[in-house]
Amino acid sequence: MKKLHSILLLCVGCGIAATTTLLASCNGRTQKTEGPDTIAIAPAPEFSADSAMSYIQAQCSFGPRVPGSAAHDACGDWIAAKFRQLGATVAEQRTQLRGYDGQLLPCRNITASMFPEHADRILITAHWDSRAWADNDPDEANHRKPVMAANDGASGVAVMMEIARALTSQELVCGVDFVCFDLEDQGTPQWAEAQMSDDELVDEGDYWCLGSRYWAETAFATGYTARYGINLDMVGGRGARFEMESYSMYYATPLVNMVWHLADQLGYGEYFPLHQSGYVTDDHVPVNQLAHIPAIDIIPHQQDGRSSFGPTWHTVNDTPEAIDPAVLKAVGQTLLQLLYNDNQK
Repeated sequence: MKKLHSILLLCVGCGIAATTTLLASCNGRTQKTEGPDTIAIAPAPEFSADSAMSYIQAQCSFGPRVPGSAAHDACGDWIAAKFRQLGATVAEQRTQLRGYDGQLLPCRNITASMFPEHADRILITAHWDSRAWADNDPDEANHRKPVMAANDGASGVAVMMEIARALTSQELVCGVDFVCFDLEDQGTPQWAEAQMSDDELVDEGDYWCLGSRYWAETAFATGYTARYGINLDMVGGRGARFEMESYSMYYATPLVNMVWHLADQLGYGEYFPLHQSGYVTDDHVPVNQLAHIPAIDIIPHQQDGRSSFGPTWHTVNDTPEAIDPAVLKAVGQTLLQLLYNDNQK
């Protein structure tokens, strides 16, 4: 990611807790809640932050996964093989898409499906590519170096893998599709923006989230649907706080409310404050707008002076050393609990 548009900070906790929220569950029934203390907690597997951390380190061991590089090819092979090892049915979508400079970039979206026999599907997504330029690094000498992307890429994939591993211990009555999007983070670099005309800058946003846009267009054309989607982006950084992103609130308010209140009830409220943040251009946007699947974004909002996504965003310091296993645990356990709540056959 990405771009953070208008900032809207709104305390929504009191209003949500006092109202009724409806969210369809895996078996088609509707779960009714009147605040975080009333959410039914079903038995769910344990999310291992250590396991997720190992998946981050494995991805980073290939080096920056910049599209078109040997590291990108090798890591894509590893991701597909690992999901197969975890029991998923894997499909790949390959194409070429045009980047900000007019050059064609190889795109490889990887889908891993658990319980493919179930027609009722839940969609969980994250991007796996590394940004080619550390253009937000405080040292200008690093601006054309690639990003290792331990948090901004590998963390979301790692959480999906650990959820997939946990699903093998207790079957769901719905299916889960994990999609690893490519070409999310190849948007126009800041140093190139400085050289563009005003007319060119109008179209600058068109080069983010290329892989998810292509996937969403294809999904809609082929009739794929899911009850809801959750996108994971930068879900392991130290100090992360995941506020309620505004596109998520616009398209899927009940799901946002459920996830944030569930996290609070599980003891992860410090990571999921009940505040609304700005609009973020991220992979959930084409899922909503093109695939017409209500989807939310779990993405940090933490202003550090250089960005709203934390101190390592688009810098050479986005390495495994900057990952906090406690953050991975908060996100992963909350999503596992969401999947297993009201999961009675």
